[in-house]
Amino acid sequence: MASSAPTVVNKNTHLFDKARLDILLNRRFFFAPAFEIYGGTAGLYDYGPPGSSLQANIIAEWRRHFIVGEGMLELDTTIMTPAPVFETSGHVARFADWMVKDTKTGDVLRADHLVSNVLGARLAGDKEARGLTAQRQIDDKKKKKKAAKVTAVQLDDGVVQEYESVLAQLDNYDGPQLGELCKKYAIKNPDTGNDVTEPVQFNLMFKSSIGPTGAYPGYLRPETAQGHFLNFSRLLDFNNGKLPFASAQIGRAFRNEISPRAGLLRVREFTMAEIEHYVDPEDKSHAGFVDVQDQELVLLDRHVQVEGRIDVTRITIGEAVRRGIVANETLGYFMARIYQFLIKIGIDSNRLRFRQHMANEMAHYATDCWDAEIQNSSGWTECVGCADRAAYDLTVHSKKTGHPLVVREALKEPIVHEKDIPEFDKKALGQTYRKDAGVIVKAVEALNQEELATVKETLSHRPVTIKTPDGQSFEVSPQMLKIERKTVKETIREFTPNVIEPSFGLGRILYILLEHSFWSREQDIERGVLSLRPLVAPTKVLIVPLSSNEKFVPLVQEVSAKFRKAGVFARVDDSTATIGKRYSRNDELGTPYGVTLDFASVQNRTMTLRERDTMDQRIGPIDDVIATVVELVQGTIDWNEACQRLPAYDGVQAID
Repeated sequence: MASSAPTVVNKNTHLFDKARLDILLNRRFFFAPAFEIYGGTAGLYDYGPPGSSLQANIIAEWRRHFIVGEGMLELDTTIMTPAPVFETSGHVARFADWMVKDTKTGDVLRADHLVSNVLGARLAGDKEARGLTAQRQIDDKKKKKKAAKVTAVQLDDGVVQEYESVLAQLDNYDGPQLGELCKKYAIKNPDTGNDVTEPVQFNLMFKSSIGPTGAYPGYLRPETAQGHFLNFSRLLDFNNGKLPFASAQIGRAFRNEISPRAGLLRVREFTMAEIEHYVDPEDKSHAGFVDVQDQELVLLDRHVQVEGRIDVTRITIGEAVRRGIVANETLGYFMARIYQFLIKIGIDSNRLRFRQHMANEMAHYATDCWDAEIQNSSGWTECVGCADRAAYDLTVHSKKTGHPLVVREALKEPIVHEKDIPEFDKKALGQTYRKDAGVIVKAVEALNQEELATVKETLSHRPVTIKTPDGQSFEVSPQMLKIERKTVKETIREFTPNVIEPSFGLGRILYILLEHSFWSREQDIERGVLSLRPLVAPTKVLIVPLSSNEKFVPLVQEVSAKFRKAGVFARVDDSTATIGKRYSRNDELGTPYGVTLDFASVQNRTMTLRERDTMDQRIGPIDDVIATVVELVQGTIDWNEACQRLPAYDGVQAID
């Protein structure tokens, strides 16, 4: 009998070949351009059976890890959103990227990507001229056309340092600064060699209208977050009025990307998974932080980037919070949990870092933000954003609608203090404004103490203008309204919670996971393998009957039924291809295990078990093999333990 130790596999014999992976993914229909027979549309993709299953398994684990594991409240809110929502949130004014145009062809390019591609190509050419290995992207001819050409030209050391400094802080440049970089470094459209225009802002939201008249404008949501915030009062009530709590949502979002040219890494329609964790602004500690404080992360903070460097720090999240690198425990807790999720589904920990946003790139709603970036053939790509949105969203929506999106918390000890209180002469107010009087009262009562002080000062000289959430203005005289300073006793603390938001781009994670999982057999580069973990693999086990003999049919049905009953997704390949070919094409699909039924199985009720990466085979009674596969898929044992349970298969079984 062969040794029980599993075979050692070398997955690094061949360099990663993106073109080979892309061919595999297209041929096996993980995903493909949408509307392909009509010529396709940039930035839109359809997922095939393995891609859909892979995404579904990633989502299922996300739900287990976050929603179930953290006791979150799940939502499913609408995609179509009335324009006033995004006008209030700031998206209409500020949700934009900077674009430039080719001065002759009119081709549109995203400004920061243009600078990155051209300077990156020049640095790659410098390395090549110096005899160093430059990381070049291997791609098909169509995509090569879109990339900046790498030419072996050695640059002065000072120029190299300058380019590297620019790229390290590229996300910190605004539009005019990107324009200056294009001029300073003679950056042109790499496809044509033509000059480009000055950068202009382009709003990324898809505009639409609601109803048949076209008079009620709307947008396809660019994120799921606003659906959370607008339902905050209901969520708070569902949670019995207690903080902290989190809502979570998985759904589609849409962004009209300027030039989507990177496959699933930059698309116009995609699936997001977002969490909004509501917390007391005066206490951003987290009860679970003690459980993750020793988790080590690789951090690239904003100060290093502003200095033009990309030096990272490996540090525990506990130490990062204590030193003020990460703002608070709740933000740090979710960064650690994000890391654990990504590693669990199969992302390479050596190619994962958290990069802090610099001032200019910070979203208009954020006070601090860290991106989980994963290295791939295109560089470092943001896959998860983890932002402290403070109280921005709840505050602006509350102010706009007049609906208080606040928490009311009973105080342990009453607080006695002085405050300005508005007092109305309702008779005088009603005689002047009639049905609008109530609107005016609500608008004044919604003002904070600082705003009331301003109103009080104005009323001491003249009438004051009161603006309501719907944009109306009313002139209120001192006879109608007085602001009095009074001593009050408060037993309730009312406050607007802050929000910590982890936001996942699932398509990016899926594609990079495929890159991290792909390799070729040591002895045959044409035999590609996707080493997807059983947790997320589209198919968990392949059932291979050795013959089409009718004697096999009941046994195949029995084995399939037992896997289904155990909750393990299995597929039968009873094609006429050789057993080696059948296994090989399922290695390309990432199927981790295969079981073979032969004539000995019919007679002896034994079955062989094959592991994808090592191609090792074990043998045992059918029920024992099924039980072992179930535990492997559930993650309660690994392949080493399976090898201790089942003897090695030597290729021969005795039959009568």
